[in-house]
Amino acid sequence: MVCALRRGRLRNGELARKLEGITPKMLTQTLRVLERDGLVRREIFPVIPPRVEYELTELGQNLAGLLSQIRAWSEQHAPDIKDARARTVARQDLVA
Repeated sequence: MVCALRRGRLRNGELARKLEGITPKMLTQTLRVLERDGLVRREIFPVIPPRVEYELTELGQNLAGLLSQIRAWSEQHAPDIKDARARTVARQDLVA
């Protein structure tokens, strides 16, 4: 969710579309936790029907940068991790 908000403000429905498969309840609960923790800012516009937009705070932007670095590392090292898993399984098969 943090990465989905990295490029700017999104309404609830836009965010839900970016996060395919998330239930409305889980989306709401997660946004509340992120807002409580100071990572997301919620703005309610006084229109009918009410419009709500979410964006990352400075703290949230900082976290998003770190998550992007972790993702890049994971993608770069995925083959190494896969090989290590295969070696472990092979050793376990020899012992069993």
